[in-house]
Amino acid sequence: QVHLVESGVGLVQAGGSLRLSCAASGRTLSSHSMGWFRQAPGKEREFVAAIAWSGGSTYYADSVEGRFTISRDNAKNTVYLQMNSLKPEDMAVYYCNYHTNYADYWGQGTQVTVSS
Repeated sequence: QVHLVESGVGLVQAGGSLRLSCAASGRTLSSHSMGWFRQAPGKEREFVAAIAWSGGSTYYADSVEGRFTISRDNAKNTVYLQMNSLKPEDMAVYYCNYHTNYADYWGQGTQVTVSS
């Protein structure tokens, strides 16, 4: 079992920035990726960004590419999401994801509110 703990400030004005973090613990695997999904009210959970643990290749949804940056700390099994130029449409609950070929694990979710 992998346990994910999210942290970060979730309130920001439009155009501002914030950073989320997610630390994984438990029986982790060497071959995996971590990333972020989000879910706005009335919408399905959608992919935001991901990073491969080996090599560090990154992937972004079109809606956030150029504004968000995902990074990792391998020693801490921690992933970060730096969110810049935030828009009201970015407002959602953000969920950390730990992905392997066999299972997915999820953080508890962080409410991100973007005001203007």
